[in-house]
Amino acid sequence: MSERPTVTRPGEVQITREAHVPAQILLKGRGLVECPRWHKGELWFADWTSGEIRVLEEKGQSRLVVPAKAPPLSFDFSPENKLFVVQSASSSLMRFDGEGLKEFAALGPGRWNEIVIDAAGRIYVNGPSLMLILPDGSVETQAEGFQFPNGMALSQDGCTLVCAESWARLLTAFDVAPDGRLGNRRIWAELPGPPDGICFDSQGAIWYADVPNAYCRRVREGGEMLDEMKVDRGAFACMLGGDNRSTLFITTARWFGMDKMDQMAGTGQIVSVEVNAPGAGWPYN
Repeated sequence: MSERPTVTRPGEVQITREAHVPAQILLKGRGLVECPRWHKGELWFADWTSGEIRVLEEKGQSRLVVPAKAPPLSFDFSPENKLFVVQSASSSLMRFDGEGLKEFAALGPGRWNEIVIDAAGRIYVNGPSLMLILPDGSVETQAEGFQFPNGMALSQDGCTLVCAESWARLLTAFDVAPDGRLGNRRIWAELPGPPDGICFDSQGAIWYADVPNAYCRRVREGGEMLDEMKVDRGAFACMLGGDNRSTLFITTARWFGMDKMDQMAGTGQIVSVEVNAPGAGWPYN
């Protein structure tokens, strides 16, 4: 990996790798953009400032799909293409019926955060604990004691779930049993900064976003750093998508704190760059 740049000017995006590839700013002027998902040939994302789930369109535009109004807004798609949304304000997992959100499962008190759904339709949500929600809506606690759980991803074979622990600067892994339950908790990688959103690629590496250090990094299990993309503001989440699933989408914004969400209005961007190893695993649908 080539040396990191020491300065990035506002509006400039750099990739610190041996072979530089042009990066693109696909969307500007949003708020705190989060939770990118590649679904049926389109990039979906949440804008926490406006309280909306939107779809990226051409020419720097996006269209509104769900006015959720309850950040944090994390969402994912089931194998049947049903949209599930974590509504933290009501401590509920919601399902979008095309017109509005209806409760699918009660999660219990606390501030719930990230969601990922596997190939069997089993749903994992983190927050005060890591929960498994089965397709019938039943909820089971799988793990507790996280230091701010954040992004989650499932490996290509569906046998490993990785959860970012931001405050601990860790990627924490679990084995996934055939029934979806989790076990064998362990450290997947120790990191130099706090990880936020994450995604797997086809080589078993993980891209993770880092808000204070303003980059996305690609890391191998055990902690070896493989690649980096530097941006000019906080990197909140990332997703591999595009026609060959080899486009890395990164949601970025200026961070002022959850209680200053309105100040982030206009600072949110979506950046993309082509990478060598395509995406694998989940979230993806």
